[in-house]
Amino acid sequence: MTNESIKILLVDDEPDILEFMEYNLKKEGYIVLLAKNGAEAVEIAKREVPQLIILDIMMPEMDGIEACRRIRESKELEHILIAFLTARNEEYSQLAGFDVGADDYISKPIKPRILTSRIKALLRRTSFNQETPAVQIGNMRIDRDSYLVYKNDEPISFPRKEFELLSLLTSKPGRVFTREDILSRVWGSEIVVGDRTIDVHIRKIREKLGDDVIKTIKGIGYKFDI
Repeated sequence: MTNESIKILLVDDEPDILEFMEYNLKKEGYIVLLAKNGAEAVEIAKREVPQLIILDIMMPEMDGIEACRRIRESKELEHILIAFLTARNEEYSQLAGFDVGADDYISKPIKPRILTSRIKALLRRTSFNQETPAVQIGNMRIDRDSYLVYKNDEPISFPRKEFELLSLLTSKPGRVFTREDILSRVWGSEIVVGDRTIDVHIRKIREKLGDDVIKTIKGIGYKFDI
C-alpha cells in the first residue's frame, strides 16, 4: 500500500496543531482528513473509513477516549489504527487510551520526524499482521483478516491489541513470552506502558476464551497452554 492510498484522520481542537500535522503528513504523500472534536471524528470515520486516526484526548463536545470507544464499537471501524496525542508523562491518559482500544500514543509537543516514523511503524505492523495466514490450534482458529477468533466454530471478536497479544502467544504454543518481549512486539519498543496494561489485556482475553488458555509464569510472563 503506497502513502497516496492511505487516509489519515487528524483530530484536535487546536487549529495550529492540526495545521502542523496536516502539513507534515501531506509532505509524506498521505491523504489527510481533519476533525476538531471527537463527535466530528466519529462521523468522518464512518464516512471515509481511514486507515489511521490520530486523536487528541482533551476536546470539547466529545473527548478522544469516548470517540475511540465509539469507533471500536462499530464493526466496520473497529480495526482502524488509533494513536492518541498525550502530554508528556500523562500515564493515566495513556492507560485510559489503551483500555478503550488505542494502538499507540504520540507525545506532545509533536516533532515531525517522530510523528512520521511512528506512523510508518504502525502501518508496517498492520501490514505484517495482514500477511500472516490463519492459525488453527485445537478447537481454536485465529483469522487475522477478520480479527476474529473461532472457538468450536463460534466467532469471537477482539479489539486490536487483545487480538495481537493472543496472536503472539499462540504463534508458539507452550513458549513463555516475557513481559518485555510482549511489550516490544505488541506495543512497540518506543511505547512506555506498565505491567497493568498487559494484565488488563490478558484478563479480557481470559474472559472470552476461558481462564485456562493462558498461563501466568510468575515473575516472567505468559504462555498459551495447549
